[in-house]
Amino acid sequence: MNRERLTITLRSDLLKALDAEVDGDRLRNRSHAIEYFLSRSLGHKTVKVLILAGGKPVYFESEKKALPKAMVKIAGKPLLEQTLQRLKSAKLTDVYISVGEGGNIIEDYFGDGSKMGLNITYIIQDKKNQGNSQPVSQARQFLDGPFLLLYGDVLSDIDYGDLVEFHRSQKSATCTMALTSTEAVNLWGLARLQGNRVVEFEEKPQNPKTFSRLVNAGLYMVEPEIFKFIDAKSSKLESDVFPRLAQEGKLFGYPYEGLWLDISSSAAYKQAVKEISRN
Repeated sequence: MNRERLTITLRSDLLKALDAEVDGDRLRNRSHAIEYFLSRSLGHKTVKVLILAGGKPVYFESEKKALPKAMVKIAGKPLLEQTLQRLKSAKLTDVYISVGEGGNIIEDYFGDGSKMGLNITYIIQDKKNQGNSQPVSQARQFLDGPFLLLYGDVLSDIDYGDLVEFHRSQKSATCTMALTSTEAVNLWGLARLQGNRVVEFEEKPQNPKTFSRLVNAGLYMVEPEIFKFIDAKSSKLESDVFPRLAQEGKLFGYPYEGLWLDISSSAAYKQAVKEISRN
């Protein structure tokens, strides 16, 4: 990435606050810190967001009807609405939602997103497609630059801006995967890190090759190069794409220890309700 040298002057109080953020690791020096905060303030407007909210609707007892998982209510609001609110707070307003069966429920609820200060475009998934690889590939025409890829049934309070900046600092990353820790590693994709690079990725391993407890959180920052790794036979990113990226040194990990819940089952849903009520 090209950079230009410049000289600036700052108020002494701002400089003191800036220096307090420099830790030699996450922010290496003053120059890096200035670039980081400017990028967070100004650079995210170019980052688009793709949310995968397809899949067959699931019957939730609390709702007394079948809904796309992204639309189940937690603390009185659909899960997807909470995600969209967090994106708006992070100034990530250009959103594409990939929908399948029951997608009309999502579209009727959010419309074009203008009431939330967002610009929402819906992409109707091809009914023939199984898994999540092809819905990502289907969105290719809209994604001409780096983009956030989110799973619609994941609840998280991750700092999207920090994930974006972390990814940008990894020069050879095609994809940066948010990673959270768990004991039940066989339920999610397991990643082994060397530094920030994911050197091995196993999808729901019954007999893990590694002692890692870092699992795929379903939140990613992605370069358009990822489309080269999705062919017509690709079904799931976790089994067909991420292992290849890891082998080629193009998959990076962003360890994250905040709120993270996968609303893929009734048990996970009940846990999510408990977690939200505590906050």
